[in-house]
Amino acid sequence: MFRPRRLLAVITAVLALGTAAACGTSTPEQSPAPQGTERIVTHAKGQTKITGTPQRVVVLDTGELDAVLALGVKPIGTVLPDANKTLQPYLAEKAGDIEIVGTIGSPNLEKITALQPDLILSSKVRDDQNYEALSRIAPTVFAETVGKTWKQNFLLDAEALGKKDEAQRILDAYQQRAADIGKQVGDPAARKVSMLRFIPGDIRLYGKGSFIGTILADAGFGRPDNQQIEQTHTKISREQISQADGDQLFYAAYGESAKQQMTGVVDSVQWTTLNAVKNGKAIEVQDDTWYLGLGPIAANLVLDDLQKAFAQQ
Repeated sequence: MFRPRRLLAVITAVLALGTAAACGTSTPEQSPAPQGTERIVTHAKGQTKITGTPQRVVVLDTGELDAVLALGVKPIGTVLPDANKTLQPYLAEKAGDIEIVGTIGSPNLEKITALQPDLILSSKVRDDQNYEALSRIAPTVFAETVGKTWKQNFLLDAEALGKKDEAQRILDAYQQRAADIGKQVGDPAARKVSMLRFIPGDIRLYGKGSFIGTILADAGFGRPDNQQIEQTHTKISREQISQADGDQLFYAAYGESAKQQMTGVVDSVQWTTLNAVKNGKAIEVQDDTWYLGLGPIAANLVLDDLQKAFAQQ
């Protein structure tokens, strides 16, 4: 029988383990590293020595924030997406009272220094120019890029935190759940799922080489031919919106100005000519999870949406 909340249950269990560790206990599977223990983490910028179990973690992207929260760690500092004035609701609720130290790609080094972190997590694609300065503040671990590499990034962040075994269990549960959702559809490969996103001044179709692309692939869904690309996305104009058609269409907008742009397209006559729209299979989704999440909690929420969408057909 399919259990739609399997991954959330795993994450809840992990959070409980994190609480137990904070109270001075540990699990047989993976105990926190003694405070004097040193280990070397190899990452996109080289190698970083980490002593003990990090307690004051700063994360500089939404994927890193999602990842550490999934592992039961509440960081002391994070950044905002530049089109948002607040954290994504699903992350804000879990993060609680957290210091904002800039925006993605533009962290405030003075604020980070003042927090006295013992670990900083980010990626080359976001903060390559800041690595040397950040590594002088605290041990710093960088992934290479974001999006399609979210699972590798999650394991890297977990290794830096000393929680790689827990991360692998979460990913295993996610993979099984994604496959189960695909099976519920029957032949998921026969469903061509189109992904459309509105960015301020841009309209994008998302390919296989993206966060959402990996989730659809894990569930076994097919994609329209123009989205069978390894890149993250391709751009289209408003006049080319017919290229967004598919058996199923999911669309979202990043920021308020993009939402206005999206409304203009969705209210147009051209939009109503799409087969997905005519067949009632065009669904607006949350940009916060489908595109900005970039981690295991967001991936599970996307699976929730996929399951709901296809169950109604």
